Amino acid sequence: MSDIRFVLIGVGLIFSGFLILGIFGENFQSSNIETTEFGNCFEYSEDREPIPIDCSAKMFDQSLFFGLVIGLISAGIIALIKGVKGDWDNKVKPEDMVGPSRDNRTDGSDSS
Repeated sequence: MSDIRFVLIGVGLIFSGFLILGIFGENFQSSNIETTEFGNCFEYSEDREPIPIDCSAKMFDQSLFFGLVIGLISAGIIALIKGVKGDWDNKVKPEDMVGPSRDNRTDGSDSS
């Protein structure tokens, strides 16, 4: 049996990693192209001229961003594996079990 908490956490982390990559990834793709093709890097904005910046700083920002995304996706994969292999759901003490075969009512009422 799987541990559904870790499965849900894993799916959420993987989804958030791809979502962050999809939304903010476009800003970090241009630095690699600028460095390899032109050798000059610029910071672009809509209201002013492009500003020349250091390419290594832009590549470092890109590496940090992709490291964050890879970290989120990796943590999600690890949580999914832990959730699929987990048996936390099966380690419930007999006195804590509640259900049709084991009704734990404290008020003394009958379940029927």
